[in-house]
Amino acid sequence: MFTIESIHHVSLPVTDLERAKHFYQEILGLTEINRPPFDFPGAWYELGDRQLHLILHNNSTFRIQKTVDSRDIHFAIRIKSYSDTRDFLHSKGFHPEAEDEFKKMKEDPQSTAGWPQLYIMDPDRNVIELNAEKLDEV
Repeated sequence: MFTIESIHHVSLPVTDLERAKHFYQEILGLTEINRPPFDFPGAWYELGDRQLHLILHNNSTFRIQKTVDSRDIHFAIRIKSYSDTRDFLHSKGFHPEAEDEFKKMKEDPQSTAGWPQLYIMDPDRNVIELNAEKLDEV
């Protein structure tokens, strides 16, 4: 038997590292951290007390021609404020009615899960859930 302490990191495939880095830094506000000198391109980010690893790989599996979908493979980030995050994403063009499929956002302030959720996609169609402990609006 073994004991699990916690999840350490999530790795995501990307097709354009600079485009992905821009998204994770400018939209999610993540801080890039040092990465070992692997023989393939990538970037590592601090994600709270965990890590997110982006990997450029020519044989990765991608969600081709899919839209933002809360029931498809995704990872979740806990946020402090649902409303602040929603408003920030709106200011960046993310919205449930957005015409650009990469800016489409699913908003679920009263989710069955018990916490308010937002879902967006990165430029490679990786789905990201942003959830808060509680709804912070009237």
